[in-house]
Amino acid sequence: MSRTPLCSRGFTPRNTPRRGFTLLELMVATAIFLVICAAMFSLLQLSQQRYTSESQLSGSFGEARLGIDQIIRDINIAGYPAPSMFSTPASTAAYAISPFASEPGYNSGSLSGACQIGSTCTSPGPFDLIVETDFAGPSTTPPPPPVVNWIRYLLNGTTLLRGVAPKTAGGDPLSAIPLASMTPLVENVVNNAPSLSPALAAQITAQHPTMFESGSVPLFQYSCATPSGSQLCTSAAANGYNQPQNISDIDVTLIVKTPQGDTQTQSLQIMELTGRGHRSNPTN
Repeated sequence: MSRTPLCSRGFTPRNTPRRGFTLLELMVATAIFLVICAAMFSLLQLSQQRYTSESQLSGSFGEARLGIDQIIRDINIAGYPAPSMFSTPASTAAYAISPFASEPGYNSGSLSGACQIGSTCTSPGPFDLIVETDFAGPSTTPPPPPVVNWIRYLLNGTTLLRGVAPKTAGGDPLSAIPLASMTPLVENVVNNAPSLSPALAAQITAQHPTMFESGSVPLFQYSCATPSGSQLCTSAAANGYNQPQNISDIDVTLIVKTPQGDTQTQSLQIMELTGRGHRSNPTN
């Protein structure tokens, strides 16, 4: 005897029950998701802070490096063209009397009355330097008449300034290059921090104990040519060779900090760059 299938007799099989997530399971999953997100955002924030710090450091270093390179280039070509290059120069503005103009006592016609480096000179000084040179050089054949310029470097607060003015016969370099006409070359220079901001100097010293042991760090330190060889101009004072026309080498030191501290540790980011310029023209 044949049997009729249940489904053909109107019987419907019971559906298998479907089980969803409980409220507790959803809360646990959400908590785990939030912990993972928090860790990801924390790592992202650390990455952004590190990027900001590294960008500041790289930018400050690049600016300081370009600045010190510019200073060294100007020092290396100081004193051109020399008086010996002319048979009868038409004007004292046509040649460089001295590689480095002095203040006070600068005389556009002679070197008499020049000040003493480390004593009576304002410039050349630890934070002020005036280069006298034809920095453009000949660019055509025949070359044009030389154009002698005064190039002044001055640390004003925490900004190293640079200014250029054509030399004039009987003129005064400081009057020709007033502070208002100079442009920033390097920002956030802290060589003069002990006298400018004792609080900043103390903060720097806490991280770099030997940086300001002797007070402010000179931006420019001069060596003078003497019969016994080159020596610090302050040491050459006894025999009278500490005058601007005798400068043979200048050591340049730039201490620069970033505009803001490290974004993670809040400590100062300080860098010290050094270079030496050598006067290549020995005839004046």
